[in-house]
Amino acid sequence: MNKIANLLCILYDSIKESWESKRMQKFASNVLVLSFALGILFYALFLFEIVDVQNDFFTHPFFAIEVSFTLLLIMELFSLIFVLSESVAKSNIKQYELLSLIFLRSGFKEFSHIHNLSDWTLQSEPLINMFSYGTGGLLIFIVVNITYKLQKHVKLTADEDEQSAFIKFKKILSLLMIVSFVIIGVTDIKLLIQTGAYAQSFETFYTILIFSDIMIVLFALRYSSKYIHIFRYSAFVLATIFIRISFSLKTHESILVGLGGALFVLLLTYSYNYFLRKPSLNLIKKD
Repeated sequence: MNKIANLLCILYDSIKESWESKRMQKFASNVLVLSFALGILFYALFLFEIVDVQNDFFTHPFFAIEVSFTLLLIMELFSLIFVLSESVAKSNIKQYELLSLIFLRSGFKEFSHIHNLSDWTLQSEPLINMFSYGTGGLLIFIVVNITYKLQKHVKLTADEDEQSAFIKFKKILSLLMIVSFVIIGVTDIKLLIQTGAYAQSFETFYTILIFSDIMIVLFALRYSSKYIHIFRYSAFVLATIFIRISFSLKTHESILVGLGGALFVLLLTYSYNYFLRKPSLNLIKKD
């Protein structure tokens, strides 16, 4: 069993190394630029009636922005998987980074509700939503960066073998999430081919994240039953649930829940750091 686990970790490390390589970064950048350029070209062909379009989505002049931003979010979502094995806290903050980008993308998406660009009014719902999503994304961006500066990484256990086993578990879990990511992607593409509508299953992936976070909390109990650790990991699960809930709400409710979740993580991080400084807690040493 241990041999299989080691092989899976080697596979995970090779995928991670390949994804984070400079060559892959350049390739990803080229894909984003190409998708944006092709989107503009496609709209120009439609404008001059060279191509016939059945889906109204492609008749809007700004659809290329949404396509490129969606691809960027998919890439960032995939990158999130590799952060999970490094640090649960860092992974949770990365989730809120993604939420801020999703809000910005939703702001761009509001363009699709305005077919005549001269029809702007301060009372128009798309304009109000664009401003709301942009402001929400900006506030989460600020909270996330403050949280990053406050964050302290502490080993779950002082025993190196136990710490190594915990990291190995997270790598195997991340590998399963890669498989889930691929399955979700294939399903979405299949739906796109059949119906012409792209599902963009961010909600599904965040649901899987909730279960993976719970698995980490339960596995961590093997190495530490200290209240401060149990509460911290459990609170991170709740923070992920806040993100998942925000996807199911209307514009302003979604932004409030997302921002509230980011503030919750900030307060959790500040409180955790404060109690770490208390010698009476008898905590393990910092990295």
